[in-house]
Amino acid sequence: MWPRRLKQWIALLPLTLVVTCDAPGHEHRAPEQRPPAARAARLVPRPVILGRREWHADEKAVREKPVYSGPVEVIFVHHTTHSDKYDCKRDVPEMLRSMEEHHIHDMGWNDLGYNFVVDRCGNIYEGRRGGIDRPVRGAHTKGFNVRSAGIAVLGSFANGSKPPRAMLKAIAAIAAWKLAPGVDPQGRAKLTSTSDESRYRKGTSVELRTISGHRDGYDTDCPGAELYAALPWIRKTAARMRYDAAH
Repeated sequence: MWPRRLKQWIALLPLTLVVTCDAPGHEHRAPEQRPPAARAARLVPRPVILGRREWHADEKAVREKPVYSGPVEVIFVHHTTHSDKYDCKRDVPEMLRSMEEHHIHDMGWNDLGYNFVVDRCGNIYEGRRGGIDRPVRGAHTKGFNVRSAGIAVLGSFANGSKPPRAMLKAIAAIAAWKLAPGVDPQGRAKLTSTSDESRYRKGTSVELRTISGHRDGYDTDCPGAELYAALPWIRKTAARMRYDAAH
């Protein structure tokens, strides 16, 4: 979500204009990096993820090759500030294309900022290009895009707007699968801030919940209050998924 000083401006935007959680601003350009060759086998099966072809991503607009930042140790949950009411089949592809265009042309980023996007029906979409199974560095949480993944939900889910259970289960399923082996979805991990514009000065080592909200790393109301309040349930459910897969 945008910083608090822009909330009144955002409220005036129509649904068709894509607005998103505030992400890292200018992306640092870097050459493509290869992820570690050795990778521990994952026990949790990959959830069904609809690829970029499903929402007709504009691949020609993508500015640079993806960058990989190592195993994912923290998941950041966001909302996009769209209306919470939309048709999942009819509206979502256009919403995603508009968001991609906004991130590239208006924000100046390489591609869509989020690694994954979830709609209110629980459908999961591939966000930033680079390989669903690979640790693609996104542009979702200023200062903390390394060794993390960003999941955005289409909607706002502020006070009084409860997030659908299908959506929460989808977030938990991505987290259970995407977090590096050995990472506890109910635990904590240390990341180092790379930007003075985050909640923490550049170079500060920060202990974060392995499933955090955007507001935990940046001064914002994102994700919405009802979605943020659901994070403990998401953590617990993701941990249960990992436990069940291992037994």
